[in-house]
Parts: sequence; C-alpha cells; structure tokens
Amino acid sequence: MGSTPGGLTLPGREPPLSAFTVLVVTLLVLLIAATFLWNLLVLVTILRVRAFHRVPHNLVASTAVSDVLVAALVMPLSLVSELSAGRRWQLGRSLCHVWISFDVLCCTASIWNVAAIALDRYWTITRHLQYTLRTRRRASALMIALTWALSALIALAPLLFGWGEAYDARLQRCQVSQEPSYAVFSTCGAFYLPLAVVLFVYWKIYKAAKFRFGRRRRAVVPLPATTQAKEAAAQESETVFTARCRATVTFQTSGDSWREQKEKRAAMMVGILIGVFVLCWIPFFLTELISPLCACSLPPIWKSIFLWLGYSNSFFNPLIYTAFNKNYNNAFKSLFSKQR
Repeated sequence: MGSTPGGLTLPGREPPLSAFTVLVVTLLVLLIAATFLWNLLVLVTILRVRAFHRVPHNLVASTAVSDVLVAALVMPLSLVSELSAGRRWQLGRSLCHVWISFDVLCCTASIWNVAAIALDRYWTITRHLQYTLRTRRRASALMIALTWALSALIALAPLLFGWGEAYDARLQRCQVSQEPSYAVFSTCGAFYLPLAVVLFVYWKIYKAAKFRFGRRRRAVVPLPATTQAKEAAAQESETVFTARCRATVTFQTSGDSWREQKEKRAAMMVGILIGVFVLCWIPFFLTELISPLCACSLPPIWKSIFLWLGYSNSFFNPLIYTAFNKNYNNAFKSLFSKQR
C-alpha cells in the first residue's frame, strides 16, 4: 500500500527504494540473522555440553534467551515498521501491544542479565572464599528470577494499570507509552538502575584488582635456607628452582598465578561487556527519558539509529562473553565436528 501527500492510499504504488535504503535494510537483515544464530548457537552449546550446566553459564543462557527473543520477535517487526510509509504501524492495535510488550520485556531482561553477569564476576573475584558454589547457584537463580519478573512488570505496566497507550489509531503510530511518569519508571527500571549497578560493580572490581596486584608486587616471599639456582633476573617470568636437603624440589614462579590470570580475564570481560552495553543503549534511553518530559521529539532518523544501536547490543553480548572463555570455542569446534 502506498500513500499520497494528502494521506490517500493508492494500491500497488509503493515509493521506490533508494540504493542507500536497500543497503541499510540488507545490513539490518544480516544483523537480525547474526544476532539470532549466534545466540542460538550459545544456547545449544550450553544445553548439549554437561560442563556448562552450572554457574555462570546459566546467567549466560538467560542472556542468550533474551537476546534470541529480541532477534526473533522484536527486531523483525521493528524493521517492518521502519519500511512502512511514514513509519506508520499498519498491523493493528493488538499486534502493536504484543510487539511493544516483547520489546520492553526482552530488552530489559537483556540489560539486567548483563548486570547479573557483572555481579557474579564481582562476587567471584572479591569474595571467592565466601561465594561458594552452593551460594553462587542460589544467587544466580535469584538474579535470573528477579530479572525476568522486573522486566515483565515494566513491560506489562501500561496494559495492567492503564499507564498510557502504545497505539495511536489516528496517526497509525506504535511506540512505548509516552506518559511522563511511565517514561521515568520504565527508563530508570530498565536502564539507569542496572547502569548504576554495573558501573559500581566495575569500579569495585577495578579497586580490588589494583589493590591485590599492588600488594603482590610489594610482597617479599621469604625462601627457606636452600640452594638457589639463578636465572636471568631481567625476565619477568623467571623461575627459581629451590632444592631442599631432602629429595623434594619446590618451584617458585615470579609470574602471575593461574587464579590471578583468570581474574584479570574476568575483569577485562566485564569491562568490555559494560562498555559496549553503555555505548549501545545510553543514546536511546536518554532520548526516551527526555522526550516525554520536555514534550519534544528527535527527527525520526535519529530515533531509528538510536533504537537499532540498542538492539545491536544483543549481537555483541555473546561475542564478548564467549571470546574470553576458551571452553566455548572448544565446545563450538566439538559441536560442528560431531555434525560432520
């Protein structure tokens, strides 16, 4: 269906798509497909590999579920809306409510799952003695339950409590409720609160890591009265062999321990995950909070850019947390080799 300047609809007269529009649509379709397939691969791997049936992989699985739903249910309908003349919603009120509800539910769950992964890494690094496997299981299960419950509350609040209307029949527009009070509630609950959590967590991780590594450098490890075989002192990974009078031999390495290297990788992963999360979502949520409060509006093209930038976070999430875990790479290779 096509539209004339006067608002009349002429059958079979869609305006031709420019080469730039075709290129953008192709890239968005590829983004949708890649987001869906990559997160689905992570889910299948976690389900099929028994070693992944534990923390923190259940948090990764929860994130992958929310991101798969974003790619399967939210992004395609958003693309249909982008392609319609004047960005009008022509699929009816009921489907508009379903789309908006899933949009808010899945994106909010994806954001809070990132916060849950950051919290799990923080407790693992800073409280590894108290944060036992049993405690970790309970904490992760509770975080997953709270993530989806809070996401459902934010998504369904307009329908349950009459908190604004998503569909405007006169303008044929489908968007998240623009009620100012709901805008504050939804943006704070879906983004600003988890943003505060992840920034606080990463600051604590950075402080803990800096303190621990600084203390390790200052520490002087006394050696027993033994014979030392010196190696090149300039090499950081120098190994000193100490032999006791008995038959036992002790090896002391000046490099990082396995646990410290693991903590460094975890801290780096959390930092990159948080950085990408902030860059992807902050433009969208700034506009979502400011626009209803000041009764102003951005040009539609910028709204679309900020929205799809936020959606792209669902593509980056699995790339980041699998890139820092060699077990996933080995599992992927094993999975594809078995298929052959």
